[in-house]
Amino acid sequence: MAGAGDPRRLYVYNGGFLTQGRVRRILSLSGYDIRIGAPGPGDLVGVWGQSPTAPRGEAVAARRDAPVLRVEDAFLRSVLPGRAGGGPGLGLHLDLSGVHFDAATVSDLERLCAEAPLDDTVLLDRARSGIADLRRLHLTKYTGFDPDTPVPDPGYVLVIDQTEGDASVRASRGGRNSFLELMMLAREEHPGARLVVKSHPETATGHRPGHITAADLRPGEALLTDAVSPWHLMEGAVGVYTLSSQLGFEAILAGHRPVVTGQPFYMGWGLTDDRQPLDRRQRRLTRAQLFAAAMILYPVWYDPFRDQLCSFEDALMLLDADTRAWRDDCKGWTATGMRLWKRKPLRDVFGRTRSIRYVEQPAQAIARAGDTRLMVWAGKCTPELDAAGAVRVEDGFLRSRGLGADLIAPLSLVLDDLGIYYDPIRESRLDRLIAASGGLSEGARARAARLIRRLTAEGVGKYNLGGAGLPQGLPVGLRILVPGQVEDDASIRLGATNVGTNRALLAAARAANPAAVILYKPHPDVEAGLRDGAVPDADSLADAVLHRTDAMAALAAVDEVWTMTSTLGFEALLRGKRVVCLGRPFYAGWGLTEDRGGGVPHRRARPDLLALAHAALIDYPRYFDPVTRRPCPVQVAVDRLISGEIPRPSRWNRGLAKAQGALAGHAWLWRR
Repeated sequence: MAGAGDPRRLYVYNGGFLTQGRVRRILSLSGYDIRIGAPGPGDLVGVWGQSPTAPRGEAVAARRDAPVLRVEDAFLRSVLPGRAGGGPGLGLHLDLSGVHFDAATVSDLERLCAEAPLDDTVLLDRARSGIADLRRLHLTKYTGFDPDTPVPDPGYVLVIDQTEGDASVRASRGGRNSFLELMMLAREEHPGARLVVKSHPETATGHRPGHITAADLRPGEALLTDAVSPWHLMEGAVGVYTLSSQLGFEAILAGHRPVVTGQPFYMGWGLTDDRQPLDRRQRRLTRAQLFAAAMILYPVWYDPFRDQLCSFEDALMLLDADTRAWRDDCKGWTATGMRLWKRKPLRDVFGRTRSIRYVEQPAQAIARAGDTRLMVWAGKCTPELDAAGAVRVEDGFLRSRGLGADLIAPLSLVLDDLGIYYDPIRESRLDRLIAASGGLSEGARARAARLIRRLTAEGVGKYNLGGAGLPQGLPVGLRILVPGQVEDDASIRLGATNVGTNRALLAAARAANPAAVILYKPHPDVEAGLRDGAVPDADSLADAVLHRTDAMAALAAVDEVWTMTSTLGFEALLRGKRVVCLGRPFYAGWGLTEDRGGGVPHRRARPDLLALAHAALIDYPRYFDPVTRRPCPVQVAVDRLISGEIPRPSRWNRGLAKAQGALAGHAWLWRR
């Protein structure tokens, strides 16, 4: 018998427990030691829900008088169903009392709903934020759909089909006739409304048949097999009818009171119209309370990047990262305007679902794109590519430990289908995200606040080069940091106004602040001799030139930043510094900076710093983990940047970087 604190031995009779590494790991982290053989005193038997193999374990448990642990996928699983190649799930339900979809026994989830206090303010705030985030991000159990896929025109009654042989259908004593009766009920109670039947994702992909077919419909009714956002689908419905589908739970979260003819976990709590009531369920719950029990307290969630159990909120961000990658990339990409060294990193990030096809000439890329999406490096976009709907690609704001000019692969990239963040002439996707950021949930805002605290505490910025500390003996007084930029960079060409060179920026800062301590930090690419922008007489305008100084250390030592369009101005905002813009960067014009450059786009929205940071660092970029080589949330990328746990560039890359630097040093020959 296991001692106190030791893992409990869990005897299993289903091969999946032994072969599915994610299931084994979650069980191990939850305190279970998987075994085969015969259980003894104090041991348990593990079965998968009410699967066809469950009776084997149940029979052994009955003979040996051992408790049964029923294991099921959690309510957020993966992009695609497991049968469609969805891979391992995000979490599990580990239930010692029953299984959530079978009301014949009182499951641990039902006991939580019936008996747990569920009145803690922090818990309910988390639940409300969780509901809002699921809706904003269009997340559900299986997320492999494009949220922009149209749903029927509003005004329909929604009937939810389920798959044949589903355990939750059997537990509610359902079958094909149950779903035909569900349709009749919907017609009778909504005689003037159209009927829309939503098929299950596994039915739409051909993996498992449903109960309702097109032959069961009347004229004007529709069988919806398209993969659509359930949140959009619920918005247009005037009524929702289900036997026991999880979509019934999501209908509650979307504000409906669904008609339920079975006995799933979410019925009986005052949030549904129950046609087969359960007398023992008498408690009345709010949506937030039901969500807290079902999504926060009941499941066990797993973080594969840190190999540890995690919170619901972390699991949500993991699913969002996978989902964003799939939604962006599922059609495949035809790419042009990509330098040779960038192609492998781009393939790693954007080519996991379907391979990227690289085409050198833009006209050929447009002609050969077919049903794939068209991608171009932002600085290489042409009017023809723009007219063809090409999506621009650019580095994100938490890029790497090293310079792009040194051919260091990025951990973050942005895709922009409207413009690009450094071009103030036209709206970018980032502009739109910032403008809409006032509607963020409190949970999303708290996540942005935690991110800012971590970035500032750990000194994380865009390139994370490290470097020297500040010179000793700097004068006291108002200290102003002037960050140099690459003068032929697109952000200067498009975003600069009356000040367009590093020397002019220095002169403007000095003229406006004659008594201040001006610290000039040259751009790393310029110091490395890779790009234009040197200021030979910087010493005559600045009190000190911070050669190869750590950018975050410089920010910590100053009171203000004067910049044209440098992202260091954004990093200064995150650190609570006053920022004066003489150009038109993406972070100007929102009321957070002092804008002296003129021509800043008119911004009606007035986000605060948390909203700006969430848009720029969480919603806009895609992050890639170079260790596990898969999409990841921002916090994982920050972990890698802090730890330095990032593969080093190859010798080939380093040689190519040196060659590129040599060519940059003779750029005047090429321009001639």
